Amino acid sequence: MKVLLVGNGGREHALARALVRTSTTESPVELIVQAGNPGIDPLGEALVFDPLNPEVVADIARSRSVDLVVVGPEAPLVAGVADAVRAAGIACFGPDKAAAQLEASKSFAKDVMNEAGVATARSFTCTTMEQVEAAFTDLGAPHVVKDDALAAGKGVVVTTDCEVARAHAASCLSRPGGAVVIEDYLDGPEVSLFCLSDGSTVVPLVPAQDFKRLLDDGQGPNTGGMGAYTPLPWMPEGLIDEVVADVALPTITRMAQRGTPFIGLLYCGLALTSRGTRVVEFNVRFGDPETQVVLERLDSPLAPLLYAAATGTLAHLETPRWSPDAAVTVVMASAGYPGALSTGKTITGIDAAERIDGVHVIHAGTRLLVESADEDGGLPGGDQEAARLVNSGGRVVDVTARAASIDAARDAVYQAVGAIHFEGAQYRSDIGTWPDHLGA
Repeated sequence: MKVLLVGNGGREHALARALVRTSTTESPVELIVQAGNPGIDPLGEALVFDPLNPEVVADIARSRSVDLVVVGPEAPLVAGVADAVRAAGIACFGPDKAAAQLEASKSFAKDVMNEAGVATARSFTCTTMEQVEAAFTDLGAPHVVKDDALAAGKGVVVTTDCEVARAHAASCLSRPGGAVVIEDYLDGPEVSLFCLSDGSTVVPLVPAQDFKRLLDDGQGPNTGGMGAYTPLPWMPEGLIDEVVADVALPTITRMAQRGTPFIGLLYCGLALTSRGTRVVEFNVRFGDPETQVVLERLDSPLAPLLYAAATGTLAHLETPRWSPDAAVTVVMASAGYPGALSTGKTITGIDAAERIDGVHVIHAGTRLLVESADEDGGLPGGDQEAARLVNSGGRVVDVTARAASIDAARDAVYQAVGAIHFEGAQYRSDIGTWPDHLGA
């Protein structure tokens, strides 16, 4: 199967690695990837293209006789890449522009959940600060303030400080057409459950937990995610079946009834509250960094799963097979993240980290910086040109380990983290520990 993978961040490196790792002689995979990620580029034919231009992506898929396009990030989906690919007669894993509103608009997602009878937090969609103040008064603290639009996982503020909440709301409303969702605080541990959908059938993957706060013990600002682990030994028995029956299937059914069938991956962000399971948010693509650990446990081929979702044949496919092993990933981020970043710092130690049993390193925000020799004699070793790996984004590498237990995977992953160095690196030291499941 020839697959075009759109996107070149950490999630896409995890997807590319899983597509290659689970490829078999019966289900061989030939990858075409979006160039620019030093971890992804060697895994397939690397092409430079604009992922937000639907016609460009469709033209590449058509000219290369691609069987399946897999869209990693949310922004190309919201831009209509899946629409253009399907219009070209090519299977695409990812929702069209209309269905992608489940992530692009928090208020749209709330409407769909309410129509489908899906339990979620009570909320208000606000377009003025007067409405925001009324919502604060009605709901009380802690204040949960969500940018209605896409915000790369960093549009949510949860705080007991009304001034902080007010400032975030004002920032969201400051953009043309800006809106903000104010909602009830949901207590209890959070779980991420990915569900594949072909528009009618739902196939759940294994659950994981994401650690969203920057600092240990769930402190500091929200980020795109600082680490994840799976399985979740503390998770209630039967939760996956409950979520499929009460959350994913009703949502998929309602989307079809609206005339916007959902094809791709529905990311169910859940809170296990004292009042029962509640949806925190929906995303319309694989989560990052949960993808890194979920796919690490996949023991059956990934490409046929994604193709079945894209072609309406999930009901006829064999159930995915999962390893009983555990997987833990730790994000190493740039100095300043999630604010102003310090980039261009040399990264060393990845080779040493990957020599540790069960460890591999996902590139999330790295690039190769090519240095040319000067007039006086070149570079060390006599090379005329050399490249060094530097950090180029907020989340730099996702160090991932798979082992027989969570404790063994944690030991391996932190040994590997200790081998990797770049100036200003920051990471959490408590990924995969139980306290964070009480409300990361």
